[in-house]
Amino acid sequence: MVVCLVAIALNLSTMVNGQDHNPESNNIIWTAETSNPNVLGWMQGSPPPPDKIIRFEDGSYFKFPQMRWTVCHFQQLMPTTSISRGLSVPIALETEALENIDEVTFTPWGETEPMTWQQSLETNFTDGIIVLHHGKKVYEKFFGCLSPTNRHAAMSVTKSFVGLLGEMLVEEGQLEENRLIVEYIPELGESAFADATVRQVLDMTTGLEYSEDYADPDAEVWKHAAAGNPLPKPDNYTGPRTYFQFLQTVQKQGEHGPSFGYKTINTDVLGWLISRVTGQPLNEVLSEKIWSKMGADINGYFTVDSIGTPFAGGGLNAGLRDMARFGQMLLNNGKVGSDQVVPEAVIKNIRLGGDRRAFADAGYFLLKGWSYRSMWWITHNDHGAFMARGVHGQSLYIDPTADMVIARFASYPVAGNAANDPTTLPAYEAMANYLMENDR
Repeated sequence: MVVCLVAIALNLSTMVNGQDHNPESNNIIWTAETSNPNVLGWMQGSPPPPDKIIRFEDGSYFKFPQMRWTVCHFQQLMPTTSISRGLSVPIALETEALENIDEVTFTPWGETEPMTWQQSLETNFTDGIIVLHHGKKVYEKFFGCLSPTNRHAAMSVTKSFVGLLGEMLVEEGQLEENRLIVEYIPELGESAFADATVRQVLDMTTGLEYSEDYADPDAEVWKHAAAGNPLPKPDNYTGPRTYFQFLQTVQKQGEHGPSFGYKTINTDVLGWLISRVTGQPLNEVLSEKIWSKMGADINGYFTVDSIGTPFAGGGLNAGLRDMARFGQMLLNNGKVGSDQVVPEAVIKNIRLGGDRRAFADAGYFLLKGWSYRSMWWITHNDHGAFMARGVHGQSLYIDPTADMVIARFASYPVAGNAANDPTTLPAYEAMANYLMENDR
């Protein structure tokens, strides 16, 4: 199951028990319509009524359905740091709307009855979605908390941004993929990462004693969350107080290299590596290398820990159209207009994918034949599609054969993408086929 620390203070058990993340919680069968934050009136009024207030400190911010408001408003609830778009003029997304997209049909995995594209958006609690074809916007819709002018939590889609930066630094020679992490970060010399290579961290083939099982109150994911929590620690707290400190405590389990294991802390280490070799915070590196060069509409931002360290594993918040621009840049082999923003070799390396046998061992039964490379999910399907994925339904899907990009933000009640993949992935494939047929 794809998991990440959505925001850095997930240290309250009330936020992850089955009730809070179940669409039928409190005996209410929630739908996209009934859970719409605008309809429910969260945080509306001056001040809002007591029963409509959402707070970070009490964990209400990530209960369902409050979460559907929070995913667009992290900046109101916790410390963040900006990803500047610079002073350049935004590059407009040319529009060429196609009719009948909402009627595109597909059959969800494991089902016999077809579903329309429009039905899938409601089923997956979509907050916003854009489809680009041949570089033009052919479909765009916003729901709930999201609009063209605000930002949404990208969750673990963040990892793919950080992985891309890591690969760019390898291509530039600032990182060497076969060197050990400890050679760059001596502070990790007593940790599990000491004898891991840069490549093993990039591809998450590290052997770590670390569980991201939210249902287990003793899982290491909660210690990571407590360390990254930007709020003051309890008087009796004796654990790590920052991401940097936590990473130094991680111990080894098994061997590095042979198996894929999806663990957020690999991306945190990569974020540390990027900052160490560039001498800049992660948000500034992302701004300098990509955000200020891709014609973004608005600044993005990262959530941070108590000393301002960006949460590399899942803290990115961005505008939906800028997510689509980012995807289009990758589809264009790293180019924005005539400017080569990302080296073409980096894109080719990612699209080749990782070790399929190592991925198969991880047990993603819905993603048979896939692999993981540089913190990107590679489908190895007939279209060569690859994607960035985040909990609660965040997606950036890039299909080179169909010349298509789909960017979607969502607030699906269940965190793991195994819950929405059966209606997400076949919908994306159906859209690709529809657009290709429309070209004929």
